[in-house]
Amino acid sequence: MPRIPAMQRRHDIDALRALAFALLILYHVGMYYVPGWDWHLKSEYTADWLRYPMRFLGLWRMDLIFLLSGVALAFLRRGRTVGELLGRRTGRLLLPLAFGMAVVVPVQPYVQGMANGLVEPGFLRFLARYYAGGPWPRGAFDGWEHGVTWNHLWYLPYLWMYTAILLLFSGFLKSISLKPKGPWLLTLPAMPFVLYSVLLQSQFPVTHDLVHDWYLHAVYFTAFLYGYCIATDAAFWAEAARLRHLALVVALGCFAAQLAFGGPVLRNFYLWTMIVAVLGYAHVHLNRPFRWLAWANESVYPWYVLHQSLILAIAAFVAPAHVGPVFEPLLIALGTLAGCWTATEMLIRPWPFMRPLFGLKAFTGKEPHVLPLPPHPAAPELRHGHDTQ
Repeated sequence: MPRIPAMQRRHDIDALRALAFALLILYHVGMYYVPGWDWHLKSEYTADWLRYPMRFLGLWRMDLIFLLSGVALAFLRRGRTVGELLGRRTGRLLLPLAFGMAVVVPVQPYVQGMANGLVEPGFLRFLARYYAGGPWPRGAFDGWEHGVTWNHLWYLPYLWMYTAILLLFSGFLKSISLKPKGPWLLTLPAMPFVLYSVLLQSQFPVTHDLVHDWYLHAVYFTAFLYGYCIATDAAFWAEAARLRHLALVVALGCFAAQLAFGGPVLRNFYLWTMIVAVLGYAHVHLNRPFRWLAWANESVYPWYVLHQSLILAIAAFVAPAHVGPVFEPLLIALGTLAGCWTATEMLIRPWPFMRPLFGLKAFTGKEPHVLPLPPHPAAPELRHGHDTQ
């Protein structure tokens, strides 16, 4: 099996990671405006047409992110023992999770609880009760039954668990690759996802509580494993690049048919063929050292941790002004971008004691081969990237 040279930096993976996050902010702003989709808050200016572009992205984004996470882990694995890498991953994933849950996330249940009329005004009073674990009125906010919530940070413990499992069995994976070529590459890897939808989806609804999410675990770990196995397989990347046009045509056809007829088969074939198309086009067009990549790679993790709290806080602040369906989303999106940029550039990146709290490495002066892929959560109604049709 041909391998990608060890010192060849994968700029396409870096670029996909950054571009996917750019979509993330727009997607979560969009969640505020899609009627009928469960989210923390809803605008008075909902728009039904948003369902289609949101579903177009939501059906595969999280699966792609877990696949890219597996790719990143495969590169990080080189030259490191299992214990060393797991220790590094623990610090880079669980420390930001703990800090984010304690400092960044609480604004989200507070804003949601206030909107639901089940939390009294006063953020400091709320925090005292929140840190004590509640209790809260039923339905006060997402995760009220647990007393506290990790909301959009759920990806971090999931990724840590998948990393630990995969590393423990990594010795058995060295010779595994996605062997199919041509049309088989567009079909066979999709079959496990179809199987999971048929056998598990109705039995294990999405919870994001880590313990009961067996359907999501099956899907996300499979995508993660795929990424680990294809990371340095030059034959796969060449085939994905060769098939990118066909994969896109098939994906668009499956998406249109799924909108018309529904069903898990079309949904999951759309998921996989779209991922192949994205990987193929990225490998052809994005595998180059763009000037913005270094900044984007280090900024993505802090922006991920911060963005959803900023979206909800700004939305709650702007909503009473009734500024209309054009200016309101613009204010929320631009305010979120400005807040993420200011906090990252002024409060996080320059300060050594802040960097690990947001998943950044200490200053070393040495650029890593492939930076770890930070989280990219999906919206609650498409948590695994699949709707309920």
